[in-house]
Amino acid sequence: MEYSVAIAECIKDFLEEDDWKFTFDEEKGIFKFGISIKGKLQSCSCIVQVRKHDMVSYAECKLNCDEENRDEMAKFIARANYGLLDGNFEMDYRDGEIRYKSYLECGEQIPDLVQIKSLIYVPGIMMERYGNGIVAILFGMANAEEACKMCEKR
Repeated sequence: MEYSVAIAECIKDFLEEDDWKFTFDEEKGIFKFGISIKGKLQSCSCIVQVRKHDMVSYAECKLNCDEENRDEMAKFIARANYGLLDGNFEMDYRDGEIRYKSYLECGEQIPDLVQIKSLIYVPGIMMERYGNGIVAILFGMANAEEACKMCEKR
C-alpha cells in the first residue's frame, strides 16, 4: 500500500521522542504498540495506519464481544458516539472486535506535533473513559443505557 514516508517519519519521531515501544511495517505504513489505561480493560492495542494523504489511529479492545451481546454493544456504541467530536467507536459484527478510531486528513501538509499527539492519544483516552462500560456489556452487568451513563458521569 502506498503511504507518505514523510508523515510516517513524523509519527516515528514522535513515538521515539516520547519513548514508546512500537513496531513499524515499512511495506504497509503501519505502526503498532500497546498502551496501559485505567479501568477494567487495563490495556489496549494501538494501530496507526499512514496513507498517502491521511492517517488513521485505532485503539482496539483486547476482548471481543460475544455474539449474544453484540446488539446491546451496538446500542452502547451508538450512545457513546453521540456528540463525539474526534473519532468514534466501531464494532465488527462478524467477530465482535471493538475499537475506537481517530482520523486526520493531511492533504499535502505534514502534520504538526499537536495533531500527531491527538491522533495517537485520543483513541486510548476514549477507551479509558468508556472501557468500564464496554466490560459491563461484555459480561452482562449492565444494559447500554446504564453502561453509558456510568462512563459519562463526571
